[in-house]
Amino acid sequence: MPAVLLIHALAALAAPMCVRALGRNAFYLLALAPLSGFAWVIAHWGDRIETRIAWAPQISMNIDLSFDSLAAVMASLVLGIGTLILAYCARYFDRDEARLGVFAAELTGFAGAMFGLVVSDNMLLMYVFWEITTVLSFLLVGHYAERAVSRRAAIQALLVTGSGGLAMLVGIVILGLRYGSFLFSDILAAPEPPAGIAVSVAVGLVLVGALSKSAIVPLHFWLPGAMAAPTPVSAYLHAAAMVKAGVYLVARLAPAFAQTPPWHAIVLPLGVVSMLLAGWRAMQVYDLKLVLAFGTVSQLGLLISLVAVGTPDAALAGMTLVMAHALFKAALFMVVGIIDHGAGTRDLRVLSGLGRRAPVLCAIATTAALSMAGIPPLVGFVGKESALSAVLAADVLPPAGRYALLAGIVVGSALTVGYSARFVWGAFATKPGVDAPGSWHAPGVSLLAPPAILAVLSLLEGLAAAQVDGITRPYAETLPGTLDEHLALWHGFGVPLLLTAVVIMAGLSLFLVRGRIIESAHPWLGNADRAYDAALRGMDLISLRITGTVQSGSLPASQAAILVTLIVVPVVLLATGTRSGVSLRLWDSPLQLAIGAIMIATAFAATVLRNRLASVLVVGVTGYGCGVIFALHGAPDLALTQFLVETLTLVIFVLVLRAFPAEIEPERATAGKLRRAILAAGVGATVTVLAAFATAARSAEPIWHLLPAAAYERGGGKNTVNVLLVDIRAWDTLGEISVLVVAATGVASLVFRSRRFGSAPRAADAPGYDPDVVSWLPAARLLDRRYRSMVLQITTRLIFPTIMVLSVYFFFAGHNAPGGGFAGGLTAGLALTLRYLAGGRYELGEALPVDAGHLLGAGLTLAAGTATASLLLGAPPLSSAVVTVTLPLLGQIKLVTALFFDLGVYLIVVGLVLDVLRSLGARLDDELSDHEADELDEDVIR
Repeated sequence: MPAVLLIHALAALAAPMCVRALGRNAFYLLALAPLSGFAWVIAHWGDRIETRIAWAPQISMNIDLSFDSLAAVMASLVLGIGTLILAYCARYFDRDEARLGVFAAELTGFAGAMFGLVVSDNMLLMYVFWEITTVLSFLLVGHYAERAVSRRAAIQALLVTGSGGLAMLVGIVILGLRYGSFLFSDILAAPEPPAGIAVSVAVGLVLVGALSKSAIVPLHFWLPGAMAAPTPVSAYLHAAAMVKAGVYLVARLAPAFAQTPPWHAIVLPLGVVSMLLAGWRAMQVYDLKLVLAFGTVSQLGLLISLVAVGTPDAALAGMTLVMAHALFKAALFMVVGIIDHGAGTRDLRVLSGLGRRAPVLCAIATTAALSMAGIPPLVGFVGKESALSAVLAADVLPPAGRYALLAGIVVGSALTVGYSARFVWGAFATKPGVDAPGSWHAPGVSLLAPPAILAVLSLLEGLAAAQVDGITRPYAETLPGTLDEHLALWHGFGVPLLLTAVVIMAGLSLFLVRGRIIESAHPWLGNADRAYDAALRGMDLISLRITGTVQSGSLPASQAAILVTLIVVPVVLLATGTRSGVSLRLWDSPLQLAIGAIMIATAFAATVLRNRLASVLVVGVTGYGCGVIFALHGAPDLALTQFLVETLTLVIFVLVLRAFPAEIEPERATAGKLRRAILAAGVGATVTVLAAFATAARSAEPIWHLLPAAAYERGGGKNTVNVLLVDIRAWDTLGEISVLVVAATGVASLVFRSRRFGSAPRAADAPGYDPDVVSWLPAARLLDRRYRSMVLQITTRLIFPTIMVLSVYFFFAGHNAPGGGFAGGLTAGLALTLRYLAGGRYELGEALPVDAGHLLGAGLTLAAGTATASLLLGAPPLSSAVVTVTLPLLGQIKLVTALFFDLGVYLIVVGLVLDVLRSLGARLDDELSDHEADELDEDVIR
């Protein structure tokens, strides 16, 4: 199974290059990926195979795969039809089709994701594949991105199925916690569901996800809209693959939850309504793809109802119809694609005489449509007969419910016969008074072969009903009860045969009166698409009103709202909830008291000073005081990082303050000062009280007692703080440095709307550069004499190499001593800041002639790549793998893979500082220079 997934992943990655080299013929090569997977499924048919790969066991995110009878049926459909769809694409698309390589990658990746979905034993892993199919469906539906209708359809499908997926995730988490396992196999092996309303709620949420994915009313409207996608997408995703995901999930969970209270109450009524409403709509629309789309919604209602009944007989009928539906509906969609290509239209009102001009295509469509209508001897008839028998014998349903479901199936099946006949008549019949299409491009054998294979299989499976019974029976036998039904073309005279005759006659009658079944301007059942639009407009209006109320545009007001919430919510909870006693030790030594007094004094000073620079400096003193307290408490790593961050922050503040007046205006200095002071004091007191109560509430042994040993034994380092960052919680660190990369990009984008100082300009390239000017720094020659400091230049020239060496020392020593990639990067950033202050922005190009974006990208790639490196060395992803080597002269050296993760952090921090200096600092340099030039011009004029 992992090999099948890997083959699809590699094929998807190689697809753009293959299409670039081979054109549309590359689809034949890409079809080998699902074909190889299909061969694997056939070779292991009847086997039960399990694969367990540990990934993140602490959060139950392991790669747990299971291949059983249900997975075999679904995987054969996904991979077998996927092979034919890719082959169909090789002749469906024009040679000059735009973005064909990306489309091929997405479609191939989708096949692999669907296979992963049906073989996942871990519900969390299944959800990952579930959402991958959602995203890929969004991209595939929106393939024609230049068309507004495609963009709308893609967003609609993403919102509906994505929202359902989020609801399902909540249900999965609840089920996993209640069962103590996230494995389908463990849940299905449990004797009965745990008692309590939580399981019922979880089942309901999971069903929401399944129903949204399978386009069940009222979440059905995205599927007809998705017909804006290319026809191969409709044939695969919306007939054979993605929409079956919800049916698969219901079938997978039915053995465990079919008797839970919400199961039948949710699925069966909505399934029947879907059958009837969508079947009626299929009799009204004129686009052949829409006829099939609404027919798909109708039949999905039938499929999901059958697999949800929860009896072995219904499961047998349901899985037979799942196979039949995939075959005939994929074939019919491909037929529509051929008609659209050949005639230039899909409107059944203007198509005429196509049956005479394309008899082979007509025969393929008629065979598939007969199976859709449930006419013998096609497999659709076999499944429909079995469904009627199973519902009649479904004693798990009350009599009223059983007969209501049976009536819904009969009426829905009659509608299916009606729109099946309407489809064939609309596409191929010669209509009086309607001219045949002026041009018809006859399809080649390569284009006809995929739908022909599926149509022939629909016939062969009907004739070989006993063999199909052997395929679907193993899954049906997993449900509680006795399997009395068997598949056959002839069961003798009985109620199912009588109902079939009624269905066929009623369906043909509907076809005969098709002209009277028209769409009303105000349909009494409502329009779900309009309801979707109204819901979006309502949410937009609510969000605008909330935003307009909360976000007034004032930064102080927004900060005040956040801080007031920080005060009020914890205080209310502490006042109304249970509390433990608090005992505080105010200080351990007089030095701490002295430092605290200095911090309090400087904090108060910041509220009364009018000079901006002085305010920033006294705020910085509070930060340095915090670092000293860290050091006194035995946390040198935190102290070092605090000192470095505080220094760098001060420098950035100084860069920004150059563009502001030296002092705050008197009217602004006094406005709201008392309120801000009270708010600040309240926040400080709240945080202090929360920390005290949180510390007092601890009842278990603190985890930090275990960290030093874990850091050395598992992470190979003695510096617990650094090992935490690069090993134990490396996933968190990876997320944080990703935010840093985004922040750096955002700063540069906000500062420079039209151009960017990021290309490392050198001093020699700057206008006005004179190499004969004596200077200790290359770029300092460009500075105005008023800003050129010889002392600063000499100092910078002497200590810059020392700071960089210290930066490298911090980086290498950090795993066992204070330091690390973050501290080393900050130190290097301070060295670059010193060069900038002494020599200007061009000095940065002399110090580090590398684009900041390249450093950020290399750092993130290196950090993320460590996950793969750890796996290759036998360790979990983003954890330390220790490699010991012996080198001449140096002796034995222990190399920890976390060093490369730390190097990524180092490069990202340096890149961030460099980007801020080159964007923010350089921009302000330009603006200040322009301002001074304007003032000089005004002086000359005066």
